[in-house]
Amino acid sequence: MRIAVEINGRTYEAEVEPRTLLSDFIRHSAGLTGTKVGCEQGVCGACTVQLDGEPVRSCLMLAVQARGRSLKTVEGLAGEGGLHPLQRAFHEAHALQCGFCTPGFLMSMEAYLREHPDADDEELREALAGNLCRCTGYLGIIEAVEQAARELRGDQPRKLTS
Repeated sequence: MRIAVEINGRTYEAEVEPRTLLSDFIRHSAGLTGTKVGCEQGVCGACTVQLDGEPVRSCLMLAVQARGRSLKTVEGLAGEGGLHPLQRAFHEAHALQCGFCTPGFLMSMEAYLREHPDADDEELREALAGNLCRCTGYLGIIEAVEQAARELRGDQPRKLTS
């Protein structure tokens, strides 16, 4: 099947087998390797992208299901002004080690913070539970998301301490 999918504002067209996973289309047909494939069962969250603004597990969707729709991957998160506040906060809070899970966290939390700008600590922790990390212990990730939430709300930035 021939499909066209808008990814990060650019249209990608390819001939795909009907069973091609969206994650494979993104990585192999579009050449965007920021989206990671971990468990291939939708559990780890590493493959999370945004489909029409909503986070989805790209390893659980077929590429043909995205035909004619709009996707955003981690490559499209930064704007013309530089890194997205979440990306900057992950860097500043040392919220990654190997980085494999980071794109999924960023795409999940960007959508979550857009919908829940005033989420409290407990709500943020619950939202983060959909993504798994095997390296960090989550403290830096939680601090980064809290820092980004404050920045996105326009609150005064808080200096992180080690």
